[in-house]
Amino acid sequence: MTPDASAHVDVAASPQRVFELISDLHRLGGVAEEYAGGRWLGAAGPSVGARFRGVNRRGWRVWPTVSTVTDCSVSRFAFEVKSLGMAVSRWQYDIEETPSGCRVTESTWDRRPAWYKPITVLATGVKDRAVTNQRNIEATLERLKQAAEA
Repeated sequence: MTPDASAHVDVAASPQRVFELISDLHRLGGVAEEYAGGRWLGAAGPSVGARFRGVNRRGWRVWPTVSTVTDCSVSRFAFEVKSLGMAVSRWQYDIEETPSGCRVTESTWDRRPAWYKPITVLATGVKDRAVTNQRNIEATLERLKQAAEA
């Protein structure tokens, strides 16, 4: 299935370094555009099946989510996001080794039911989630590159 938004960036850092940055909830919050951080729920850290409560922020709007890690390796970190118990999105980071480091591709799939979308517009202030996510991904990847290469 084609993602609703996706972009990639080449990073002069090892796949392991990038994986450690994106799978650390605090550090990911430091580079992600809307994701402000989170905490593991009954897990010591990232692993397939681990759950975390995330906090997202856009201006004065703040909304929590609960996510479940579906992929957790140096080549892919991904999680399914729920809000109020409903599937709302999937986020995925693919990390491919290159001669100079790695290429990171961030993708997302909108899983919100049609009837729930107007409610999320009120909660997040975002009318066109695909366009906003595309911009967010591009900004996040640029900050991720800077952090990984520092």
